[in-house]
Amino acid sequence: MSDTVIKVEEVGKLYKLGEIGTGTLSHDLNRWFARIRGKDDPFAKVGETNDRTSKGSSDYVWALKDVSFEVKQGEVMGIIGRNGAGKSTLLKILSKVTTPSLGRVKIKGRIASLLEVGTGFHPELTGRENIFLNGAILGMTKAEIKKKFDAIVDFAGVERYIDTPVKRYSSGMYVRLAFAVAAFLEPEILIVDEVLAVGDYEFQKKCIGRMKEVSTNDGRTVLFVSHDMQAVSTLTANSIYLKNGTISSIGPTMKVINEYIEATKARDNIYLSTKPASVPHIKRVEIKTSLPNNVHECTAPLALEFIVNTPSPIKDACFSFQIIDSKGRNYVHQWIFDCDMPYGRESGQYKLICAIPAIKLYMGKYYLRCYFSEPPGGAMFEVLEDICPFEMVMYKVIRNKFQWYPDACAYLEEANWSIKKLL
Repeated sequence: MSDTVIKVEEVGKLYKLGEIGTGTLSHDLNRWFARIRGKDDPFAKVGETNDRTSKGSSDYVWALKDVSFEVKQGEVMGIIGRNGAGKSTLLKILSKVTTPSLGRVKIKGRIASLLEVGTGFHPELTGRENIFLNGAILGMTKAEIKKKFDAIVDFAGVERYIDTPVKRYSSGMYVRLAFAVAAFLEPEILIVDEVLAVGDYEFQKKCIGRMKEVSTNDGRTVLFVSHDMQAVSTLTANSIYLKNGTISSIGPTMKVINEYIEATKARDNIYLSTKPASVPHIKRVEIKTSLPNNVHECTAPLALEFIVNTPSPIKDACFSFQIIDSKGRNYVHQWIFDCDMPYGRESGQYKLICAIPAIKLYMGKYYLRCYFSEPPGGAMFEVLEDICPFEMVMYKVIRNKFQWYPDACAYLEEANWSIKKLL
């Protein structure tokens, strides 16, 4: 395996719906007999693809099928996909919580897994006792665990409750301690599922920083599952996109994320009016984001198209739009008036196109607010609120050593720095 620490070869996991095992003793014995003879699972051929959107006709379903990949030492590999795609099943196989129905998994090194709240902890034991228990499971001596104990407690922020049974912990405290134990007890491989979503944002940021640190500085391997594409793009160089239990794409993280976004259903980024043609109104609005699914990269060009309906000539037509956040705060205001570029002076429909060369809104969710009117004192034809939702992401903007996090600012600006040594 050389520097390969995880090698997955044509792995499949078959489940019988509504049953534990294969459902009958005879089926279980047939499966066991086939395994000891080195034969394929006799029930594998009848399984159907893991597609949640269709009912299917078989009682057997492939949670995973024909999954193959390798992970090198010190690599941080992302795993993305919709709910039910097989991500957690794959991690459970790698963590040896369950076994594959087909294929082989080769792992070199100790594994610490954070799969779901409470994994690996005994509820009746205190936080302190669970730290030593997990360390012992990883093969560490009591002295080795003691050296890491203070760092674990400090990172988790549960010092006051460390001698309290963990069954009394909130889900957030549980996750904080569980991640700290997994990250500081020095396993060669760290597996982290979406469980981090339970913690608050500051702790999530600490966790991502810690995973990057153990990978870069300590040469440890990390498998990271998340629905947060910003976190995946920040932490990982390569990723796997699982779809219906199979690998749809594997490679550079940005390429894989783009394929995942392309495959998911987009929200409606086009507004269409239902008003009659007999009244002045905004007939259509479309925002053209740089990525599918209404996702736009910070600093990428943004195009917006508006169609206004003028059943009769309008003197000095005025159109403007704002880009607002979920709290209604305005960050961008653009306008086009008839006095600057003539339109609306004859009856008909007019397409107004606004091209922003490099929009620098900070990461977050935004909406459009549009106005169509005569000049101040005249008629207000229409106001549209909270239409065409889209999300800004920081995929293209690299900030070494520091991670992006929500609400750090509202807008990024370009600047030229210079340095002069004075002494």
